[in-house]
Amino acid sequence: MTSPLAFRPGAVLAEGTDAGVAAHYGDPFREQRHLSEDVGVVDRGNRGVIAVPGADRLSWLHSLTSQHLAALPPWHGTEALVLSPHGHVEHHFLVADDGGTTWLDVEPGTTEGLLGYLQKMVFFMRVEPTDVTADWAVLSVVGPDTGEALGRLGVVLPPEPYRLASLPGGGLVRRMPWPGEVAADLLVPRDAVEATVDRLGAPLAGVWAFEALRVAARRPRLAFETDHRTIVQEPEWIPTAVHLEKGCYRGQETVARVHNLGRPPRRMVLLHLDGVSEELPAQGTPITLGRDGRPVGFVGTAVRHHELGHIALGLVKRNTTDDADLWVGETRAAVDPVLESA
Repeated sequence: MTSPLAFRPGAVLAEGTDAGVAAHYGDPFREQRHLSEDVGVVDRGNRGVIAVPGADRLSWLHSLTSQHLAALPPWHGTEALVLSPHGHVEHHFLVADDGGTTWLDVEPGTTEGLLGYLQKMVFFMRVEPTDVTADWAVLSVVGPDTGEALGRLGVVLPPEPYRLASLPGGGLVRRMPWPGEVAADLLVPRDAVEATVDRLGAPLAGVWAFEALRVAARRPRLAFETDHRTIVQEPEWIPTAVHLEKGCYRGQETVARVHNLGRPPRRMVLLHLDGVSEELPAQGTPITLGRDGRPVGFVGTAVRHHELGHIALGLVKRNTTDDADLWVGETRAAVDPVLESA
């Protein structure tokens, strides 16, 4: 479905996975600056939403996912994964529990697959997973002035990441640790999206701006920085979406084995692209060692950042050094090393 915000003045529709929302509203760099320096609202209404009510919902989800959910307190959230029996990442979603229902918001296009898996695993548990995407939408409020914008809705910004607050009139606010300095996701009724945005009093920013900040923050996205072989250690989903101390779940053996050995076959890196070509590399473009050398990985998300220029996340072989001579087609790429804390 196409969001009503995609018809606001200046909106240019996104394509591919993010179809249905605006890529930008006329000036992607200005929109990035709003998210970085003051505040902006990003329409992420193309994400799927699954509601899981029922007395057994948390213990049931705990048994199926990579996250410790059995003791999740009311009005808290987190992130979680569903893995294959061999430990490969199949689904990633954000979690919010309001004390009666656990809400899962998921990547566009994955709702049916995740819901199908959950429904097969119900057995005799007191749960009722349901696709409520037609009724609920996700908005992201991003920037240092996020708290001020939420105040115009009568909401106090939760004090720490993944804590929740209720929206007057229905819905949830979940503080997030990314992208940018301060961010919060809002789960709102679809028929209240436009009114909510107007009350926030912050400019709209498209998903291009949101993605630019996500890439700079080195946050992976399912099916962008992942493929069918991805395990949790490669895009660094520990500890945000994986709890290493919980009990048995599908794929846990691979997670534990790689964690104990410390040798995932690949690693996610932030790449600086030389910018010679104005065209950004497509997702999945090979990263090679040398201009015409052997492939050592692939590009995930490539963006134009308002300060860093052309950057991308990539998944490369673990033994690829930070100073390797890397190329993406005709574009030279340099790894931005992770600075160890003192």
